[in-house]
Amino acid sequence: MSDAKTPFELMMAQAQEMAKAFNPALETFNPKGFEKLWPTMPKDIMELWFGKGVSKDGLDAKTRLLLTLAGLTMQGAQADTPFRMTVRHAREAGATKDEIAETIAQMSMFAGIPAMTRAMELAREVMDEEKDDET
Repeated sequence: MSDAKTPFELMMAQAQEMAKAFNPALETFNPKGFEKLWPTMPKDIMELWFGKGVSKDGLDAKTRLLLTLAGLTMQGAQADTPFRMTVRHAREAGATKDEIAETIAQMSMFAGIPAMTRAMELAREVMDEEKDDET
């Protein structure tokens, strides 16, 4: 076997070295930190903007956010940050952990098991953080 790297791996290594040269702190940069800068909207605000504030006979914010999770799962749960933030907001809007898991599991029929598995992993990250926050 060869230890040769692909052109992409070489490019990424070069970019990391350049980032370290510009700012040594970037070596330990974690993009998840940006998620903590974006606060979870209060349920009342979500209802105003995304729920019954749009249409009093329409979907509530919780349902809209569960539908958003379904759509993100259908796309293969590729966008980690938006997925985790949507789980956080769904929880704030009143979605239970079981409702979130059921929404994601339902998408396995349409998006496939790998997409569902990835989505469940991301959702669990958020829900595990909730457990840590409670202690």
